[in-house]
Amino acid sequence: MEENKMKAVVVDKVTLNIGVGKAGQELENAKTLLERLSGAKAVPTAAKVRNPVFHIKKGDVIGTKATLRGPSAIAFVKKALKVKDFTLASRSFDKEGNFSFGVPEYIEFPGAKYDPQIGMLGFEVCVTLRRRGFRVARRRRAQAKLGGKHRLSKENGIEFAKETFSIKVQ
Repeated sequence: MEENKMKAVVVDKVTLNIGVGKAGQELENAKTLLERLSGAKAVPTAAKVRNPVFHIKKGDVIGTKATLRGPSAIAFVKKALKVKDFTLASRSFDKEGNFSFGVPEYIEFPGAKYDPQIGMLGFEVCVTLRRRGFRVARRRRAQAKLGGKHRLSKENGIEFAKETFSIKVQ
């Protein structure tokens, strides 16, 4: 029996994120690191809420992120999973099947060399999954709701990650 190709799960995007907490040289170092590791342009991220404990105002630039799509995104995730020994906890997956994990120190990433100017930084890898046809819910013209059977679940995400990236889920 032939599988419906619209039901196939695909990687929508991979987002790399470093939260520094404040603007300045540390933020520039984080931006440089993400651009080196991913080959994509890193963009600044701003605080969404005010946090007086950390002296952060809404709109302050406190981090940086880079987005990868297509085959380069899948290749990056495979390299990043080597740091985790291809093992993730089930709590790394959200209810829509997306998953994320952290790399504690960038020098653990395959092919990365220590740069004394950057120092020691870690980063997050967030993998967003989707099925073909998700565009109907996001497009501007003739927007429609996505059917319940077409939505991804946590179990779909875990199954896809096991098949595609050969990971073990604990």
